[in-house]
Amino acid sequence: MCPYCGLPQDQVDTLGPGPVLLEPVWRPLAHRVPPERRWIGISRGRVTVYGVCPPVAEQRCRIEHALVCPGQPLPGLWPELTKMREVNAQKAARRKDKPALPGGEQLRDVG
Repeated sequence: MCPYCGLPQDQVDTLGPGPVLLEPVWRPLAHRVPPERRWIGISRGRVTVYGVCPPVAEQRCRIEHALVCPGQPLPGLWPELTKMREVNAQKAARRKDKPALPGGEQLRDVG
């Protein structure tokens, strides 16, 4: 059981020194998960990170419970995209303070 939310997790052995705690049921399409967060099953019930880019279209993977745990903050999955989202949010906020057209004119509603 997760100490943060109380939901079940699967403790699965990896090729590395320790196990990983995975979401027990959900198996998303691999192309929707960052490469370093995709886990696939290998021999003897173990899992390994599936960093193939792009993955096969139908490939499903497992994810760490921490990514979907409501009791933990979401880690920065793709730092470059997270940063760009912040930059764009700042740009959008600045644009809202400025009129869309010179002189404060509004665009006509054309349907």
